[in-house]
Amino acid sequence: MDEYMSRVRIWGLTCLGSPEEVGRARRWTRHMLRAAPCADDAALIVAELGANALLHTDSGDIGGAFHVSLIVSDDTVSISVTDSGSSKTTPQVEQAGDDDTHGRGLAIVTALAQLVETRGDQHSHTVTAHLSYGKEDS
Repeated sequence: MDEYMSRVRIWGLTCLGSPEEVGRARRWTRHMLRAAPCADDAALIVAELGANALLHTDSGDIGGAFHVSLIVSDDTVSISVTDSGSSKTTPQVEQAGDDDTHGRGLAIVTALAQLVETRGDQHSHTVTAHLSYGKEDS
């Protein structure tokens, strides 16, 4: 039976466009990755990217949503959040001022992840953060 088991695991969760769903996505991520040493970092990344989707795209509108994907291999967790689109800008790291209340989310994601990739257009964006962990990290 082991020959049919993949070492890679993939999970997905679609969340409605309300702020409460960001917390649900964060809790779900922590639960799904509970055995991984980077579960807390991954949960924070999902919360930041989910909040950005609600704030900056149609994901936060009535009928909007965002989708979270987790891909886990032996030494890497890849976290992707896809928004509902309609953003006029591509997600990018901003330099927030000391008194700014926004503009730090993607910088936090970039600081936690080994690699962050953004792809998409006005129809949707997907931000993927890759976290590496090896046996020496556990």
